[in-house]
Parts: sequence; C-alpha cells; structure tokens
Amino acid sequence: MDKIFVNQFPLITENRPITRNPYEIYGILYLIISLDFQCIWHYFNPMPYSQIKKSLVLLLALALTWTLSIQPVHAYAVNKSAVVLLVAKDSARKMLGTGTGFIVKPEGVLVTNYHVLLDAADITAVMSSGDRVKVKSVLKVDREKDFALLQLTEGAYSTLEIGDSDQLKEFDYLSALGFLSQNALQANGQSNGKGMVIQTFGFVLGIHPQAQTDFPFIYTTASFGPGFSGGPVVNQKNRVVGVATVEGRSINLALPINFIKPFLDSKDEMSLADLLKADKNSKEAHYYRGNYYLYVQGDPDKAVKEFESVLKQDDSFVLAHYDLAAAYQSQGQADRAIKEYERANALNPAFPEGSSNLGGYYFRQQKYEQAVKLFKQALKAYPNFIQAHSNLGAVLNKLNRSSEAVPHLEKAIQLDPGFGIAYFNLGNAHINLDNLDEARKAYDMAVEKGIDFLSLHWNLHKIHSRQGRSVDAKRELEIILQIDPQNPDAQKKFKELSR
Repeated sequence: MDKIFVNQFPLITENRPITRNPYEIYGILYLIISLDFQCIWHYFNPMPYSQIKKSLVLLLALALTWTLSIQPVHAYAVNKSAVVLLVAKDSARKMLGTGTGFIVKPEGVLVTNYHVLLDAADITAVMSSGDRVKVKSVLKVDREKDFALLQLTEGAYSTLEIGDSDQLKEFDYLSALGFLSQNALQANGQSNGKGMVIQTFGFVLGIHPQAQTDFPFIYTTASFGPGFSGGPVVNQKNRVVGVATVEGRSINLALPINFIKPFLDSKDEMSLADLLKADKNSKEAHYYRGNYYLYVQGDPDKAVKEFESVLKQDDSFVLAHYDLAAAYQSQGQADRAIKEYERANALNPAFPEGSSNLGGYYFRQQKYEQAVKLFKQALKAYPNFIQAHSNLGAVLNKLNRSSEAVPHLEKAIQLDPGFGIAYFNLGNAHINLDNLDEARKAYDMAVEKGIDFLSLHWNLHKIHSRQGRSVDAKRELEIILQIDPQNPDAQKKFKELSR
C-alpha cells in the first residue's frame, strides 16, 4: 500500500494546514533538516550531464545547509539582542500566548505578525537580556499579509539590518530565529529569559503565491518552531529577508520583507484598544481565531463557527474554505471536507497546498487520475513541493506507472533526505519494476527514518526470499509477527524457515 498525505491533526509530516495559530501555546521545535549524502549520490549517479549540472547545484545548496546546521550558532552570529519574545495578554491580564518580533529602528520600531496581536489588550516585549518593555502603540497592520509594526516605549534599541527579498533564489541559504512557545512560561516567570532565542538553518525552496494570488511567500526548509511567528528570517549576511509566518514540515513560509519596507517609517499610531475595536468585524480576525481553536485548542466545533463567520462576509476567502475543510476532517465529516477543498481549489487552482490536499482525498476515493491531475497542478505552482512529489509518486504506483513515479520520489528525497514516506513509496516503485536491489535499499532507508508499515516488512521479506537471504527473510517475519502476532501467513512461513 502506497502512502499519501492529506491533512490530519496533529500534523508533523503531512501537508500542513495554514496554521498561523494566533496564540501558538503548545508544540515542539521541528528537527533541523538532516541530510544523508549517500541517498543523494545514489540519486545523482548516473544521469545526463545537464541533469548532473542541475543536481550539483542542489547538492552544493544541501551541503551548505548541512555544514551550517552542524556548526555552533555563534559562527554565523546574528544580532539576537534585536529579537524579542512577545507576550500577549487579554483585558483580564490572562496570558493569551506568545510570538516573536524583531526591532528594525533604534527608536523601538518592531516587526511581527498581525495574528500575534489578536485579542491582545497588553503586549510585553521580553528582551534577550531579560528586560521587559511595553508595546506603546501599533504603527501599521496588514491583516491580509499578516504583518504589523509596533512602537515600543521610549528608549534606544539594538536593531537588525534589513535585506532585499527580491534577490532571493532557489537554494539560497536562510536562517530563522524565534522563541519557542514552550519556553514562554519560563520567560514570563522568574527566569530572565537569557539564551532562549532559537536559530534554525535551511535554504529557499521557492518563492510563490500561496492562497492569495497577489503576493508570494518564501518557502524554506529552515524550521519555524511554534512561537516563531513574527520572527526574522535572515540571509547569509544576516540581513532580514522575511518574516516567519507559517510553520510545518516543508511548509515553512515567510513573508518577503520587501512588502514591509515601505511602512518602516510609519508615524500614525493606534492603541491596542483601538485595534481590538477594529478587529471585531474583521474577517481576518475571525479566520485567525478559527485557526487558534482548531490547531491549538483542538476544538473543531468552535473553529467551524469562526470560519463560517468569515465566509458569510466573503465567500471567496480561500484560506477559510481550506481550514474549514480541515475542521470538518477533524469532525470526521469527509464529504464536507472534500466540498470545501474543492471550493478552495475552484477559487484558486494555483494554491499548491489546496490542490495537494484535495488530491489526497481523491486518492483515498480511488479517483487516481483526478489525484494525478491535482498533484501535477500543485507542482506546477510550487515545483519543489516535497509532499506533492511523494504523493504523485504514490498515485502513479497505483496506476502501474512506477517508471514515472521514480523521478518524483527521488526528487522528494533529494529535497528532504529525512522524508521516510518518500523512501517507502520509492521502494514500492522499484519492487513494481522488479528492481529488487533498489527496492531493498529504499525500504531500508525508510526503516532507518522511522517507517514501520506491515506492507514494507512483507515486501522486504519477499525480496530477501527471492534473493536467497533466508536469515534476513526470517528477521522480517519476526518483525511482522511483532506487529501482527496472529498473522497466519507469517506464522506459517516462520515455521517453515525455522525447520
């Protein structure tokens, strides 16, 4: 059985929904990308010169990312004193959640995500030194692009240098900085908050529009942990090129900094109280609140009400349809989820995550040709979409088109060498093509990456048996019986090999 991803909760390795969680209270930092150059070399060799040349560019980018990710952070020091933890509280002084911000003007102008401010009557900036500074006012809010400029109380502040996001290219180095939400209580209590800025490393996967067609996001492998929202994404010169906005496996999205540059000198000030009033009728406020209920509180019923409120105001709000689908899925209402994904796809066929998730549902319904069309549609919008490559490979296997599947699965592994499902699907492709050695290598890598499917071990048993490795075949039967102790076929074969 090939494995394909659609949204599920909780999500670690699947196509992540657009989880710009307003409060981001819980979660863990996703692991910084780990690279296995043996599998990369296996992919590169042999191939025509033009492919080798293209692949070597990617290999160099991956090698750079690997080298940077294992070096001490101070070797690529960024001015962490300009990165701050934002603690949001409501009018009753109850903590709502945390986010990250960064200072761009010495007089205390700070950039973050709009959703970090949602429902907040009070926001405190906790400096890396442990000092606490109040947010005095709001200088600019863009709810659609999800950014805000804040003014801190009077003082002299350390800053980050702003870069040029228009200069970014695929596979350029990137680094993200932020505060994990899980550490927020410590920072808000007795601790002085020192040493809590987390830095992750990666590279640019692409710069493409997402649900909204009029502006793009930076897709990056630099991991954004829960709480990174509003934090800086910097280039190799430690200049800010983006604002961390959406986090998830291979779906880490940053808003390009050039969309914010024109407003850095804004002088108009709004109080948090005025922002609260303005947000009462805001469709974006309802949308982010729905995200909070669904992905943080795990309450799809409340989330549905918020997303429905959005769509009453604007039925063309693509993300509201998309996340309403995820809410229905959490309620077990697959038909309604499909309907919302179809609506999102009809409104914006170039929304890659929407196309891919709808393709996943069609795969489950055995509508394989429709699934292929949607995965290809997703890849047209976002050529380095790791999960879409793996999903397309899985459905092509189902259609007995495994020779077409192999390049997509190898591409997924090339971009994310830790992606176990892609190795599993690649093993399925090779066993369909009777490439037993290649299938065994792919399955072994899948196991190494934590995949433990019953069908995988049966296929490995089959391969070892056909190639005369009875000890290895018996070991796979032992694993199968650990997973399924009453399996009669495994019991029978195990007895035969034990004679």
